[in-house]
Amino acid sequence: MPPKSKKRSYDPSRRGTDHENEIIQAVRDAKAPLTIPALAQHMRLPPAAHAALSQTIEHMVQEGALFQNRKGTLFLPSEIDMVTGMVVGHPDGYGFLETDPPGENFYLSPNEMKKALHGDRVTARIVPYESHGKRAASILDVLVRGVKDIVGRLYERHGVWFVVAEDKRINQDLLLAAKSRGKAKEGDIVVVTLIEPPSATREAIVRIKEILGRANDDDIEIEIALRQYDLPFCFSREALNDAKKAGKKVKAADKKAREDLTALPFVTIDGETARDFDDAVYAEKEGRGFRLLVAIADVSHYVKEGTALDAEAYERGTSVYFPRRVIPMLPETLSNGLCSLIPNEDRLAVVCELHLSPKGVIKQYRFFPATIQSHARLTYHEVWEYLSQNKKISGVEKTSGVYPSLDILYALYKHLLDNRKKRGAIDFETQETELVFDPHGKIEHILPTQRNDAHRLIEECMLAANVCAAEFLREHKVNTLYRVHDKPSAERLTTLKNFLSMCSLQLGGGNTPETKDYAKLLDKIADRPDRDLLQTLLLRSLQRAEYHPEDKEHFGLAYEHYTHFTSPIRRYPDLLVHRGILSILEGHQDTSDIKLWEDRGAHCSQTERRADEASRSVENWLKCVYIQQHIGETMQGTISGVTHFGLFVTLDKLAIDGLIHISELGSDYFIFDPSRHVLTGQYTGLTYQLTDRISVRVARADPESGKIDFQLDHVFNHPSPKKRAKASRRI
Repeated sequence: MPPKSKKRSYDPSRRGTDHENEIIQAVRDAKAPLTIPALAQHMRLPPAAHAALSQTIEHMVQEGALFQNRKGTLFLPSEIDMVTGMVVGHPDGYGFLETDPPGENFYLSPNEMKKALHGDRVTARIVPYESHGKRAASILDVLVRGVKDIVGRLYERHGVWFVVAEDKRINQDLLLAAKSRGKAKEGDIVVVTLIEPPSATREAIVRIKEILGRANDDDIEIEIALRQYDLPFCFSREALNDAKKAGKKVKAADKKAREDLTALPFVTIDGETARDFDDAVYAEKEGRGFRLLVAIADVSHYVKEGTALDAEAYERGTSVYFPRRVIPMLPETLSNGLCSLIPNEDRLAVVCELHLSPKGVIKQYRFFPATIQSHARLTYHEVWEYLSQNKKISGVEKTSGVYPSLDILYALYKHLLDNRKKRGAIDFETQETELVFDPHGKIEHILPTQRNDAHRLIEECMLAANVCAAEFLREHKVNTLYRVHDKPSAERLTTLKNFLSMCSLQLGGGNTPETKDYAKLLDKIADRPDRDLLQTLLLRSLQRAEYHPEDKEHFGLAYEHYTHFTSPIRRYPDLLVHRGILSILEGHQDTSDIKLWEDRGAHCSQTERRADEASRSVENWLKCVYIQQHIGETMQGTISGVTHFGLFVTLDKLAIDGLIHISELGSDYFIFDPSRHVLTGQYTGLTYQLTDRISVRVARADPESGKIDFQLDHVFNHPSPKKRAKASRRI
């Protein structure tokens, strides 16, 4: 007879690892659904542990690891053909269920989308039909509401007040609760709080929390984005007090045990509008080789782990850059003040000192805390004018040590660039634009900009320091966040190769291309008129870089190990890297849990995506407002997207995208070929494909929806009418 199982003590602090696995195994071993009391009996738990068990199960149900029906019975989702994930809405009313862990996605019909809102975590049952090329699912239960506050515009119809969400992925109307309108008027943009969630039989009910203003108010697009993307934009009193304690000047006591490098002519090189200066550089010859010093603001000295300030910096994850406005990760007294490497002010820094060969190969490096002074705040434009034309920089004397350092930095940069090419790193040189604003914050002009060697010089210095940081942390086996960029997926590679073949181009490397194969193709297309679009397609084929504690490769940069060290004022992962480096220098042991770092990596990756999406939404709003001034005008552009419902066109020099609906292409039925990115007329034989040059008329622009509509004017590479007639006769 086997010995009886001992009663187990149950500690909820262990929740998330061992005990959750024990529960799942117990439900599986029972071979039947169980209630919580039955599960406790099956696991031979004492009554004192039942409360902790219930607490853990509640967490597991919310996470989707278990399903609990209305009678309280527990099921393993895999045993009853169920999936858990996040609802992603579509402006046309349907949606998708993105499962977790990431796997198969399922189609949600418009009727199913009435049960939930975009962003909700739900449990769903797989149903036996497909749509949009995916298996379908039916929502059973909403586990966690993704949104509580929603930004939208207030409307009234027949005495009923409702809100239409600015985020078009929330397709349902939101009914305003009785007597909750306050002073809001029709057309106002408001923030509403969800009172009652939607169901299959009724709409969601909301109440107004905040009135933001009217659609034409100055900076309204930024106010919308802050709330729509749930961006923290006000610091707590506790966080501001933490920042205030640092003072306005570097204290004498803080300089102790630091190397004094204030005599070295460090400089910062940034854009004209930059206000937070993370990094300063200095270089000198060392025999036939080079000595490079990259000094980075020591933010970790002022932002201590466990403080309110640190918690808020972590929550933000990154500074968010909007046109004309920045939402900083740290209070401005630090980000633009005590941490910023302002000229002629003592500043605390963590320095990476690199010793490089005459060919720019890193031979040796070390990290150390120091006190520095920036001897000049330089712009990319000023530095490039000096390097290319020997033009004196305003405010910097010719006798200053700044100029010799710049000359040596430029000489070193050329070797670093050569090494980059030999390594095979991908170097995208897409066309950037600069938005020029009027006094009311609206776009006045959109001008093309060009990167120069001053931009690239700083970039190469930062890359070198980041590589050393990754190697240093890895060598000392200290947990940190690496910047990971995975290889392209098989699906994206297939799509890319199919299109390249139509352009008589080929990506080397077979089914597993290396970074250098991308680099070779970029060199090959450098002089083609469709270079920018081809570069965009190559870029789209790549994965998105993320933060992760596993030191995997960075595919795009062709580095075996890579991290972010150089921007701790505006990126939380860099601050974590600084803490790791300083802990090594101070001789501390790393006792942190890898699960904690996985959570940190996922959070920092998510906040980075959130910031990018918010910035892009504001820019799109402003571009819609700008293009409204040009309704009816004819402009030239390139077809940058082909879908079953029409063509997306990117206007020359403006980087503004708009849609030509398929109904505007002419009196024909057009067939969409997704593998070739082409629409073909069934009777005329006319084709519209990616990279075609095209002339369009601006028909409509709606900032609220973010949509710009074009009408077809002329396609430059279409056959002549005579050839079109022959094509028609052949068909």
